[in-house]
Amino acid sequence: MRIFVDSSAVVALLVKNDGKHREAVAALRYFTEQSAELILSNFVVAEIYNLLIARTYPGKAREWFLNNTWPIEAVSFSDEKRARWLIEKYENKDFSYTDATSFAVMERLEVDLAFTYDQHFRQYGFTTQNPK
Repeated sequence: MRIFVDSSAVVALLVKNDGKHREAVAALRYFTEQSAELILSNFVVAEIYNLLIARTYPGKAREWFLNNTWPIEAVSFSDEKRARWLIEKYENKDFSYTDATSFAVMERLEVDLAFTYDQHFRQYGFTTQNPK
């Protein structure tokens, strides 16, 4: 099982007072028991780092960034072109550019499950760890 990991899940895992922390820890435990391959994109890595710094956790940001062992898939030029097309096509949605590149990477890798708390993944049609 391959799972694309979004920044919202990593932040929830790292920040104990995040409202989704316990749920994220339980989901990660389940994925680990299932021997799932957790995949990030380089854009998501940048987003995680920036979110943690913005939330006044620069030490956590640095520690996570330097110690991350999950595979990082580089967003390709084709992925960026696809993301631009998605943003143009779905003008009624407020997907971020990182979201759109994540969708493109997931499509390219044929990964349909996202570990995320961002509703945009479900809006686009992907399954998430918690379909609420």
